[in-house]
Amino acid sequence: MKKTLKEIASLVGGEVLGNPRTVITNIRGIDEAGKGDLTFIANPRYLKKIETTRASAILVSPGTKGVNKNLVVVKDPYVSLGKILDLFYPEEHAPPKHAGLPYIEKGAVVSKDATIYPGVFIGEGAKVERGVILHPGVYVGRHVFIDENSILYPNVSVYRRCRIGKRVILHSGVVVGSDGFGFARPGRENIKIPQVGYVQIDDDVEVGANTTIDRGTLGKTWIQKGVKIDNLVQIAHNVVIGENSVIVAQVGISGSTKLGKSVIIGGQAGLVGHITIGDHVMIGAQSGVHEDVSPNQVVSGSPHMPHRKWLRVEACVSQLPEMRKTLASLLQRVKELEQALDSKS
Repeated sequence: MKKTLKEIASLVGGEVLGNPRTVITNIRGIDEAGKGDLTFIANPRYLKKIETTRASAILVSPGTKGVNKNLVVVKDPYVSLGKILDLFYPEEHAPPKHAGLPYIEKGAVVSKDATIYPGVFIGEGAKVERGVILHPGVYVGRHVFIDENSILYPNVSVYRRCRIGKRVILHSGVVVGSDGFGFARPGRENIKIPQVGYVQIDDDVEVGANTTIDRGTLGKTWIQKGVKIDNLVQIAHNVVIGENSVIVAQVGISGSTKLGKSVIIGGQAGLVGHITIGDHVMIGAQSGVHEDVSPNQVVSGSPHMPHRKWLRVEACVSQLPEMRKTLASLLQRVKELEQALDSKS
């Protein structure tokens, strides 16, 4: 694909500083870019590379200066990069041309405008709307609903009665609606409690590879609009994740925990069950969250604490061996002083 800087600026609502007729054929990182390439700077740490990059043009924030460089000035270079990448590298979902057929049970309703690859199973009572793409190995259980333009990549499993909204992306290996971890008398008899709820995933959600979202014991596990979930995340039964929240890889969220809107959870954090996380909370990587967190807080550590306090605690950790030696020395001096006083009395 070839686009001039003028065309690219028009797409992203930017301003060209330099030659608007410069032709762009590729998008590359700032170190690899060369003639015909567009690159970007979203982090101020890389501003010094403006002088050395061989790119034909650079996406930058307002106020950025460059010497003899073509710049496209935009409000948010990273957001604009996403739009340009969509233009230059559109996702290809060609209709299946291979031998073999999907297996669709009687009573399932599949739009003629959906793309269903060989090896897909669609259960009785399921409904698949227009524009949906089901890649090989996808399992759609009975009475599942998948709304328009959603994409399920290979080997995704959606258990019975779950609901998938519009423009949802489920990457390979995602499991939606597996049983919640419910057992009575745990560690003694482990009596299984039937999990009869479901999972609801709202519009514009993206779920990374090999993430699991358990069905509710009763009622629903609910992933609300615009949520983005990374790979290898475990979401337990009856969890609610509020709109536009971001969950990074290897996070575990225990049953019946509620997350507000725009919550961000760093990698490998763990949340106990039956707690509430307020709107706009940020949880640091590897944190252990054991109780409610009020809105607009930043917490880190295990057990969690305010982020600034955690920074002070961590700053002391590396000094503990030296502090221990100092404390032992002081205790010895106190002992010697006490012995000296006792000998005089």
